[in-house]
Amino acid sequence: MRKVLLVEDDPDLAQLVSLQLQDIDVQCRWISNGREALEAATNESFDLLLLDVMLPEVDGLEICRTVRSTNRHIPIMMLTAKVSEMDRVLGLELGADDYITKPFSMMELSARVKAMLRRTSMTGDATDAPANGSQANEALEFKALKIQTESRRVYISDQEVDLTPKEYDLLLHFITNPGKVFSRMDLLDKVWGYQYEGYHHTVNSHINRLRTKIEKNAAEPEYILTRWGVGYEFATE
Repeated sequence: MRKVLLVEDDPDLAQLVSLQLQDIDVQCRWISNGREALEAATNESFDLLLLDVMLPEVDGLEICRTVRSTNRHIPIMMLTAKVSEMDRVLGLELGADDYITKPFSMMELSARVKAMLRRTSMTGDATDAPANGSQANEALEFKALKIQTESRRVYISDQEVDLTPKEYDLLLHFITNPGKVFSRMDLLDKVWGYQYEGYHHTVNSHINRLRTKIEKNAAEPEYILTRWGVGYEFATE
């Protein structure tokens, strides 16, 4: 059974989420205090973190930052208030893989959690395997970029680049589909595993952050190209 850490200070919402996760065979540990949650997240093993932003003592953004500094593989989803766009942006910039805005439906939450866990189900250490397994043990290369798919390591000019799980998934999707243009909804479907309106910023933030890590000049990218009014594509030459 997969194990999720839910960090939420609203007991009524936490109970609903816990019951919903039980229905999809996910074990949920609920902690309401940020400091206690940070200790658990850094010392115990979980398959996914669900982090509220506003928490007693230590907020969800700080938990995300601290966990991501030592564990680049575990999926992290932020639970944010609908009006808190800055929190969503900061969460993604600090390494969160996704966010869901309150109030949210339990059906949507289940779909989103299942999508994130499905992409980690092939390994036991909260890393994502290639979707069809065809890239296992391969090295994918283009110009100065090199991806070791078995170890999920990325290099630019032989210097390792530190990517979050979703940044890696996004890059792998692009490099295995060179020259194909994907809209933001396409990428939500293919990389995040869902198609919900209102989450386009997730894609934009990840592409922007990925470009800062792999491009010589993020303003003039040579790997992930923008096709204005259409979407994004990976370069072919």
